[in-house]
Formats: sequence, C-alpha cells, structure tokens
Amino acid sequence: MGGESMTRTAPQSGGTGTAQAGGRLGQRLSGAAVALGLVLFLGGFAWGAVVYRPYTVPTSSMTPTIDAGDRVLAQRVDGDEVRRGDVVVFEDKTWVTNAKVVKRVVAVGGDTVSCCTDGKLTVNGKQIDEPYLPKGSLAEIKDFGTVNVPEGRLFLLGDERQGSLDSTAHLTDAAQGTVSRSAVSARVDAVVWPWGGMLKRPTGFETLGGLSRPGPLPTIELLAVAGAVLVLGGGAYGPIAGRLSRSRARTARPEAAGAR
Repeated sequence: MGGESMTRTAPQSGGTGTAQAGGRLGQRLSGAAVALGLVLFLGGFAWGAVVYRPYTVPTSSMTPTIDAGDRVLAQRVDGDEVRRGDVVVFEDKTWVTNAKVVKRVVAVGGDTVSCCTDGKLTVNGKQIDEPYLPKGSLAEIKDFGTVNVPEGRLFLLGDERQGSLDSTAHLTDAAQGTVSRSAVSARVDAVVWPWGGMLKRPTGFETLGGLSRPGPLPTIELLAVAGAVLVLGGGAYGPIAGRLSRSRARTARPEAAGAR
C-alpha cells in the first residue's frame, strides 16, 4: 500500500480553556474599570457643581489677573472665611444694583489701610508687595488717607487700579468704601475660559496673617480626568481584544504530519 501524505492541526483543547478564562477575566476587569471611571467622572462633576459657581467678569477692573469677558470658577464660601488677598464675588447695592462685583480684598475688619508709601499699599503699617498688578503700574492712582476697616467688613480694590470703581470710589460713603462680609458669596479660584488656571497665591499678605487655602478644583479635575481615562480604556478593551484574537487566528498555520 502506497504512502499517504496528509496534514493535521495542533491540538487546541489544552489552550482553549485558558484563553476563555483569560478573556472572561479581562471582560470583568474592563467592566469594573468602566464602572469606576463613571463614578469618578460623574462624581467629580457633581462635586464641582456643588462647590463652585461660574461667573463671567464683564469689566477690565481685575486686569491682568482676570480680563473682561473671562469665565471664572468661584468657590462658594461664607464671608467669615475670606482672607486678605482673596479675589471675591459680592453684591452691594451701594456699589451696583442687582449685579455681582469681583474685587480683591486688601484689608479686613480691624485693619488700617492707606496708600501710598514709597508707591506701595500699606496695611497695618506694612508695605504690601502686589505682583498681580499690571507691570509698571502704581498701587493707586491717587493717595487716600488712612481707613480704619470696621469689624465684619472688607476693603476691596481692583487689580487695574486706574480704572477700577472699588472701595476708593466710595470713601465718602458712610462705610468709607467697605463692604460687609455677609455680602460675599464666593471666592474666585481659577480662570477657566480662556484657560488661565488657578489664581496665584497673594504672598504679599502673608506677613499679616494666614492666607486662604486653594479650593478643591485640582482634585476635582484629577477625578474627572482619571474617570475619563478608565471609561475610555475599559471600553476599548473589547474591540482591541477581539482584533488581536482575529489577528492570531489568521496567522495560525496547519502543522505538517509525517508521511505514512
């Protein structure tokens, strides 16, 4: 009887169970990654919606820190939490009717504030470095006498001192231009459109006392980004794994058997 040539494929049963088990494990991990990613992503946005308010600043009185038309995120705070150097959102009918105002707090209740000494703002007898002012600009376009800030009130200036209608424009009012802490509704943390990032810390006020802590915006951003990465990565697992499996199947070759 003549010899017969034939081919046969390698046994597959030994590897099939392992591949399927690995696939099931991968699918479970993928599902868990998507679920966790959704929790982080949606949780970050929900946290941000509770903590922050968006505002559009209509004027250039806070230039260059905040330009006219910039969109900012302001953390909801109680007026008692405000510290020197904070950029706050407040509403005072003696300043503007039915409108929010954004200014920088330079003195709080119990402080004495005046300008200018050697071209600098003076609070409690200390000259304040203000690097956030426009380059080469004066701390104030006009001198003003010493103002004693009453307890529970704030003295506020715009960073663009030449065109800002701030406390100096209300010095003849009964409150000498000061605003009640209770009028403050939020503290600006960041410029988000066009993107300017977190506001720089007003270190010039550190010698007068503690500064406010930055809000949780960086943590919220991290949660949202991490969540998006997990959702995209977990969702991409299935298509990628399927494509790799088909690629392996196409490259598999039959195993030659000996003639007999």
